[in-house]
Amino acid sequence: MLFVTHLAAAAVVGRLSRLPTVPLAAGAATPDLIDKPLGAAGVVELYHSIGHSALVFAVLVPLALYSRLGVAVALGWASHLLFDVVHVVLNGRPGHALFLLWPLARSSDPLGLPPVAFVRHYLWTPSFYFEAVLWLALLAVFIWERRRGGLAPGMGG
Repeated sequence: MLFVTHLAAAAVVGRLSRLPTVPLAAGAATPDLIDKPLGAAGVVELYHSIGHSALVFAVLVPLALYSRLGVAVALGWASHLLFDVVHVVLNGRPGHALFLLWPLARSSDPLGLPPVAFVRHYLWTPSFYFEAVLWLALLAVFIWERRRGGLAPGMGG
């Protein structure tokens, strides 16, 4: 899934949950902000590694128990992982969801494309169409709310 869609999903989660949007977006962004640079630098061979491992929740859950901001960060992070799993399953690669268990397990044939090559590969896949439908739905809600007299709290305007 594209980075910007993870941020949009965080905004929707914030709106539905009434959790603060900025920590949700920070949590949703963090897996890629950790893993993409590490993969590009050759520190790890995959672009789904440390930040995309569900094992991170050993740290996030105690943080979430501490504060509402912690809940928002953990929920944003979890939404990122969930959407990435949906992405690989929709594209016919359910075995790639093993990134959730990194470093304990991993796919025998990971995609491992750098970000620009990934976008080229991603275009016109089933997940791309799914993501396009999500964006069209977000646009429809935005237009609907603007016509009703303004956006709901947390959505600007």
